[in-house]
Amino acid sequence: MLLRRILFAAAFALAMGILPATAQEKLPVVASFSIIGDFVKNVGGDRVAIDLLVGPEGDAHVYQPSPADAKRLAAAKVVFINGFKFEGWMDRLIKASGTKANIIVATKGITPREKADEDGKDAKKGHSHEHAGVDPHAWQSIANAKIYAANIRDALIAADPAGKDTYEKNTADYLTKLTALETEIKEGVAKIPAERRKIITTHDAFGYFGAAYGFQFIAPQGVSTESEASARDVAKIIRQIKAQKIPAIFVENISDPRLMQRIAEETSAKIGGKVYSDSLSPAGGPASTYIDMMRNNIRQFSAALTS
Repeated sequence: MLLRRILFAAAFALAMGILPATAQEKLPVVASFSIIGDFVKNVGGDRVAIDLLVGPEGDAHVYQPSPADAKRLAAAKVVFINGFKFEGWMDRLIKASGTKANIIVATKGITPREKADEDGKDAKKGHSHEHAGVDPHAWQSIANAKIYAANIRDALIAADPAGKDTYEKNTADYLTKLTALETEIKEGVAKIPAERRKIITTHDAFGYFGAAYGFQFIAPQGVSTESEASARDVAKIIRQIKAQKIPAIFVENISDPRLMQRIAEETSAKIGGKVYSDSLSPAGGPASTYIDMMRNNIRQFSAALTS
């Protein structure tokens, strides 16, 4: 009789959504790449089971979905994507999977930056550039990261109403951490002389960071990130560095560093440490979470530009 009462009480608690998440079936969700996945992990906590399509160190720009990815989407209740045309392959994958999951665009409510083409001209004027004139790297602003978190919270509550209190608490805690992180970044930026806040990066992914924190990030002029640079390209970049007095070059984790190393040999620009733009590092690395990624990047910028 006692065992029957215990089982009945457990069944009632499960039905009411008051058992701990470890005793419940976790909500199956898919995140398109590692940064989105980290946001979902912080908001969802133990109530969600996250499946990443593009993992740490992966390049979502050139990712090629597999049949296994279609199965992942088919099994999910919620799929989180960045939007702003970042995952150019996602529409095809969604169609192929036949998924019934809710597709959540995590950038909802964020005003996108317009992106210049490789010659510094407005991409809307017909010049080719990845992402067709819209800069998708909105997570590089912490104010935007807070919007990602809120959108994810709302989507998880809609899919799992019983977890509402958990999702709201997790989000509030995470927003507090993001606020502290932004203070840390602003303090780091303030130590860098304004005239030295100019950086060349091998991939144009830091526009939102620059706009939010007073940096000028400059992509190599006339050089595609998708093809090997020619001798003419290198000469053009060297002239650009000298003309604009750019003090540092940074190599991101998704880019071939050899181009920047060749350029640095012929200029006084310093090659900074490794920074992360479109993906996190593996566990145990310097950027295994979004917060660690942003902290790593500002430390690398500061080290190169204040020395």
